[in-house]
Amino acid sequence: MIPPPPIAHPGATLDGLLGGRVRLLQPERGYRVAIDPVLLAAAVAAKAGETVLDAGAGTGAVALCLTARVPGLAVAALERDPLHLGLLRANVALNDREDAIAVEPGDLLAPAPGLKARTFEWVATNPPFHPVGRSSPSPFASRAAAHGAAVPLADWIAACLRRAAPGGRLVLVHRAAELGTVMAALLDKAAEVTIFPVQARARDPAGRVVVRARKGGKGGVRLLPPLVLHASDGGWTAAAEAVLRGGASLDAVVGKGEA
Repeated sequence: MIPPPPIAHPGATLDGLLGGRVRLLQPERGYRVAIDPVLLAAAVAAKAGETVLDAGAGTGAVALCLTARVPGLAVAALERDPLHLGLLRANVALNDREDAIAVEPGDLLAPAPGLKARTFEWVATNPPFHPVGRSSPSPFASRAAAHGAAVPLADWIAACLRRAAPGGRLVLVHRAAELGTVMAALLDKAAEVTIFPVQARARDPAGRVVVRARKGGKGGVRLLPPLVLHASDGGWTAAAEAVLRGGASLDAVVGKGEA
């Protein structure tokens, strides 16, 4: 059982990620973390001493999962929503990550001068999924902000690439149906693109893709074997268990998630 947080946050629940290695306060109603941030963090192949921007950090799931797996990173967690910002700060303290994660209030599309002057070796992002007008907005503001894209996906990707250093990496997770849009946005801007498909079951088409690309240069596209989440009995596959609970990287387990 996860112990209660040291500071009460009305309207928030305390949940665990990576088998309890990460404790996460998040809104009881509205946007709540599923597996996408864990998959995203698992695809960031950063090494100790490198810099990472978590663009649209929410309550901090990506930054916290990443720093749990790779000690010694310098992560800037950028978030603009006031509710999420408060929980993000609380989660950094709750997990004792103040030395690894710096909370950056602000907007990716209109960054503050200090952030605008910086670039990062890695940029990780879980972009808003649903373009405005294509889906019914959630009645909860935080969920609507997380899932409703106020800007085209291509513009979001371009803003992320501006924060990446030359030769730096961009990593994102999105619906598989938007892979064409993602690839078009990366055209002539990024190379060495690696695509990790994610399937609910071996018989299903991919529902998610995790995409990793290097800014600039030349290089082809690698489509890797899928990460299959559920075995035939409905439980997690060994590969999914290793990533979602054990904190393994996608590179370490990809292709080993067959049912």
